[in-house]
Amino acid sequence: MRTLYIGLMSGTSMDGVDGVLVDLAHIDQGQLAVRAHAHRAFEPALAQALLVLNTSGDDELHRAALAANALSRVYAAVVDDLLGASGAAAVAVDAIGAHGQTVRHRPGEFDGTGYTLQLNNPALLAELCGIDVVADLRVRDVAAGGQGAPLVPGFHRAVFGETGRTTAVVNIGGMSNVTVLDANGRTFGWDCGPGNVLMDHWCRVHTGNAFDAGGTWAASGRVDTALLAGMLGEPYFSKVPPKSTGRDLFHADWLRAQLQRLPRSLPAVDVQATLAELTAACVADELNRGAASARAVLICGGGAYNAHLVGRIAARLPGVTVAPTDARGLPADQVEACAFAWMARAWRHRQCASLPDVTGARGPRVLGALYPAG
Repeated sequence: MRTLYIGLMSGTSMDGVDGVLVDLAHIDQGQLAVRAHAHRAFEPALAQALLVLNTSGDDELHRAALAANALSRVYAAVVDDLLGASGAAAVAVDAIGAHGQTVRHRPGEFDGTGYTLQLNNPALLAELCGIDVVADLRVRDVAAGGQGAPLVPGFHRAVFGETGRTTAVVNIGGMSNVTVLDANGRTFGWDCGPGNVLMDHWCRVHTGNAFDAGGTWAASGRVDTALLAGMLGEPYFSKVPPKSTGRDLFHADWLRAQLQRLPRSLPAVDVQATLAELTAACVADELNRGAASARAVLICGGGAYNAHLVGRIAARLPGVTVAPTDARGLPADQVEACAFAWMARAWRHRQCASLPDVTGARGPRVLGALYPAG
């Protein structure tokens, strides 16, 4: 049986696609081997097309279909990069796990079921790559009454779990989410709130840079306590898990409304400092509530490379070791892509990848749909 899988991830930061080619032959023993990693940034036009699809607008179906096609072509280019870097042939890969680009996430709303929407054209991806594609990975959990997010805690348990020791894994992408790997073998997880999404937005508007590299700009500012307190008053933060969120809540207009409540305008750098503190606070608060016994916190996602942000999380968790997942042998920017490769394997073996303790679904479910190669 083939044991090579490809995982493709484009997250709410909307900065591009991360892909891995990974050997999962020994994943049941908690071991994996990444054969290649590749990243492709989105062209500005595609990034903008995806961003505007997060809100209602004219001719959405047409624009969404074309954006899905364009995204799938970027996915296919990343697959080519992975095969070229590893020397593996397409026929050696069992399946691609393709997450798609989340543009709406409203589980449980409107009609009692709600929806989650990840743009993708997996049929086109299978056609371009000649490899089976497993996609639509969140919708079955939502159909079963779950949040459809976060989906990665099962993978975190497989690779980071330790018997007799509670460990927390925090993914900081556009949003932030936490996984609690309890010492007794149970796994919990939920979305904390914003990760990089508001910081990246503010940085683009005021510096022209796509993100605040290393958090150096935020580190040079001053946290405004009134703004921070106002933002932490958002009702989402006090909700009890299971819970998930996204750009449907935390977006530019949400930030604008928070700023308008202040009696005076703030220097842009102080807003950036306060946004970094917001992410640090919501992560640390959730860990203190749900993983108080954890003495180790592993950070993954793009936020793991924001030294200022990681430092602020650590400062709010005295006595806890906070470090990127690199310290456990898996680079922080590869974790999510590996998780979706793992989900493709789970589909192939008809194994349930969702965890009801995480999403609140009526039971575990096999996630995804298969789009066979030609």
